[in-house]
Amino acid sequence: MAAINRLMRPIHRMGYSTLASQKPSNQLGVAGMDPGSRSQALKGNPKGSNMHWIFLGCPGVGKGTYASRLSRFLGIPHIATGDLLREELAQSGPSASEVASIVNKGKLVPDEIIVNLLSRRLEKIAVKGESGFILDGFPRTRRQAETLDQVTEIDLAVNLKLREDVLLQRCLGRRICRQCGNTYNVGSVNIEAKDREAGMYMPAVVAPPSCESKLISREDDTEEVVKERFRVYQEKRRPVEGFYRSRGKLLEFELSGGIHESWTKLLAALNIEESDSKHEFAAEASLLNHAAEV
Repeated sequence: MAAINRLMRPIHRMGYSTLASQKPSNQLGVAGMDPGSRSQALKGNPKGSNMHWIFLGCPGVGKGTYASRLSRFLGIPHIATGDLLREELAQSGPSASEVASIVNKGKLVPDEIIVNLLSRRLEKIAVKGESGFILDGFPRTRRQAETLDQVTEIDLAVNLKLREDVLLQRCLGRRICRQCGNTYNVGSVNIEAKDREAGMYMPAVVAPPSCESKLISREDDTEEVVKERFRVYQEKRRPVEGFYRSRGKLLEFELSGGIHESWTKLLAALNIEESDSKHEFAAEASLLNHAAEV
C-alpha cells in the first residue's frame, strides 16, 4: 500500500474537457454526472494526457480488449489485474498456489494479493518514467474502490455492459495460443431480434494458421466456473458502480456488438475523434476481439 501511495499521489491531471453537450443514447449513458461536467473524457488530441481511468464490467465483456487498445492510442500504460495474476501463476510467484486455487473455483482473489501485484506493477511504471494509467479488473468491490480512492483520484470509470447469454457464449468459445498468448474465439454469436430485444452479431475471431494447432482453453473457462464468476460479479458490482456514480464519474456503455461495431461508439462517448485512431489500428483490425480477464 505504501508503494501505491508513493507512486500515485504526485501524478497531476491535465487537458480534460467534458461531455456536457452530448446526449445519452441507448448505447451509452453518463450516470450520476451533473450537466456541466458529465465526464472527465478527452477532446481533440488526447496523447500525453495523465488521466486515471478504470474499466468496469462482467468477466468476459472485453475490458482488456478495449482498455489495451485505448491505452496504445493515448500512449499511457494499461494495467490489467487479470494479466498480473496470470504472470504470477506463470512465474510461480509467492502467491501462485493460492491464486490458482481461487481462480479455478471462480472466486475473487483477496484484496491483499491484488494490491501487492498492483503495487509492483506501479513501481515498474515509475522506473520507466511513465505516468497515468488505464486500469481494468480492479476495483471489483466497494472496499477496493475506497482503497484506490485513498491513494489516487480516478477521473473516469467506464462500465462496459453486455447481455449475459452473449457473455457466456464468448467465454466458452475463447481460446488462447499457448505459444504467443494471443486470444481468439471459435464461436460466433448470432442472435435474432425478438419482441423488444435487439438482435446481436459477433463474428468468431479466427486464429492465423501459425496459431491454429496451438490453441488451448483456459482452465477456468468451463460453464460452471464462468457462471459462478457471473454470480460473484453481480453480487459485488452494484456497490462499486454506486461508488463512482455518486461521485459523477461513471460512464455506462452498452456494447451493441463486436468491437468493430462498438469501438466507434465508445470513442464518441469518450469524446475522442474517430479519425485520430483509424489508421493507427487498421493493421491490427483482424486481431481485435473480446479478450476476457480473470
